Amino acid sequence: MARNLTRDWRFWLLGTALLALGAALTVPRVALTREARDVLLVIDVTGSMNVRDYIVGGEPVSRLAMAKRASRALLAALPCQSRLGLGIFTERRSFLLFEPAEVCENFAAIDGAIDGLDWRMAWEGDSYVARGVHAAISAAAGLQASLVFLTDGHEAPPLAGGALPAFDGEPGKIPGLLVGVGATEPSPIPKFDEDGREIGFYGEQDVTQENRSGPPPADASSRAGWNPRNAPWGGEAATGTEHLSGMREEYLRQLAAQTGLGFAPLREPSSFIDAVAAETRARPVEVRVDVAPLPAALALACLAGLFGLGAVLGRRPERLPA
Repeated sequence: MARNLTRDWRFWLLGTALLALGAALTVPRVALTREARDVLLVIDVTGSMNVRDYIVGGEPVSRLAMAKRASRALLAALPCQSRLGLGIFTERRSFLLFEPAEVCENFAAIDGAIDGLDWRMAWEGDSYVARGVHAAISAAAGLQASLVFLTDGHEAPPLAGGALPAFDGEPGKIPGLLVGVGATEPSPIPKFDEDGREIGFYGEQDVTQENRSGPPPADASSRAGWNPRNAPWGGEAATGTEHLSGMREEYLRQLAAQTGLGFAPLREPSSFIDAVAAETRARPVEVRVDVAPLPAALALACLAGLFGLGAVLGRRPERLPA
């Protein structure tokens, strides 16, 4: 009889289910080593980030909205025991909103803070991007974190002579990523009234087209109305395309090279996450993983097979004698 019992498939299914259930109740957690990251995330909230040159779901989306979308995806992708801090850039300063906090325990608060970022947080209309990046690197150094800085690279007013301001830090000492947000093709910048209502776009006369601080350029003497004392920059208002904004990729690459940061244009959140992983510093952490669901799933599958096949076979009609 025992021999017939061991040949019964129901016996083996039931025995396997009982063993798997016992393993699920007694198996200890497994210690694994994984990589965690400490990141300071700084997002440009200046006026040019309102340009809508992304398409998501068939609808135009602003650069700031896309930067927030990618940042929330990064938050969700960071493993537990990673820490994320948040700051904003406007004028010439990167302002720290909060220091890096553990992402799993504080996920809802961090996600809500990112989602709540708005262009109205900007306290000045200027946008000295290079100085903001330099300031963010200094802040990241004090927090012992890697830096991820999202900006379109639009300096307003433009740099005097087009030269980068000097960087006082050590290039590459702080790892991180400079992320170019927006399309490279220039687009009009939305204009808002004092109540925050959109009223059109900035025109050429609304925006400073040339930075006239410091010594005049070499071609100043050939300009109309030039006078070495009274009109060293020429006698006419500057013209240009500074009222149009595109992601300044070449400029951002120069800035990344100056500071030792990596550079990547923002296309899709998935590629953004991969770029962050490649350019930021990881630290090993030990985590304990509960593997009980694996034997529990095996026990459930065996019991489902036992009762499912039993029900099907039990309905099979008896064969009549010939």
